[in-house]
Amino acid sequence: MEERDFFDERAEQRTHTMTCPHCGQQAEYELSWIVRRKKNQLPNWADDRDRARFAKAQSYMVRRDDMVGCKNARCRKRFDVAGIQSVAFI
Repeated sequence: MEERDFFDERAEQRTHTMTCPHCGQQAEYELSWIVRRKKNQLPNWADDRDRARFAKAQSYMVRRDDMVGCKNARCRKRFDVAGIQSVAFI
């Protein structure tokens, strides 16, 4: 079995407050995440090794956006998303 057989995958938008390093203005930005939630149970055709891997699996989120554009009309520069983890367990 592959890892994606253990999870239900879905895209979500979440807001985060960040500060632009160029102009210093703080604003809320929407970042897109891929949310992978662990399924309730494995299919019947899984073997013992798959069951052991499934028992250790946890639900988690992966950040899709690496850069955002400043919301200040005078700045509008793109900057890296810093301070927010790229992978977060739920």
